[in-house]
Amino acid sequence: MTAVFRSLGFILFMVALIGCQTKSSQPQLQEGDLLFQDLDCGALCDAIETVTEGIDGKDFSHCGMVVLVDDTLRVIEAIGEGVQLNSLEDFYKRSGSTDETITVGRVKKDYQILINDASDFAIARLGEGYDQPFHLDNGKWYCSELLYESFKSANGGSDFFELAPMTFKDPETKEFFPAWVAYYAELGEAIPEGEPGLNPGSISRSQKIDILSVRLVSEL
Repeated sequence: MTAVFRSLGFILFMVALIGCQTKSSQPQLQEGDLLFQDLDCGALCDAIETVTEGIDGKDFSHCGMVVLVDDTLRVIEAIGEGVQLNSLEDFYKRSGSTDETITVGRVKKDYQILINDASDFAIARLGEGYDQPFHLDNGKWYCSELLYESFKSANGGSDFFELAPMTFKDPETKEFFPAWVAYYAELGEAIPEGEPGLNPGSISRSQKIDILSVRLVSEL
């Protein structure tokens, strides 16, 4: 009987050891990582996800960047009223799942030198307003615009992520999504169809980032 318990104890020890090794070998989040999120915000999020496909066919309606502030990893993002600095926990919990609705992108090694300046640029935008009409260069920010301008600034003013003509039309009907019609009517502005812009899906497909399986430092 003693031998049986010893054998069982050894097996449990090995299982725990393998689990720890697997866990420790999985990379952790680091400054400059890009977080792509599938938010459930209704018709507008659905419209965003419909017009641009994310990496591996995933749907994304929001994105943010990991930054290091006071020795703590946080997320800088344009959401709600404007540019905010939030905890990793709050960012992940917002979409209800840390595995299925969050995708992590990491800038490739050749471009890692840009991260510090990109982070500094984004943090300097804290408190600035949300770009409701999605126009570039208006002193306000939407989520993917903040990432675009942060890395553009760090890249000496040259584009890092690519712009493309924006569309607010259903690809099947070729008509504007009703949600966007109502949205811009409330803003009192014309829909900026065809104007340059970008969204989380297009950034996630950039050839300048790698998509990784990453665990949270804080172990949510």
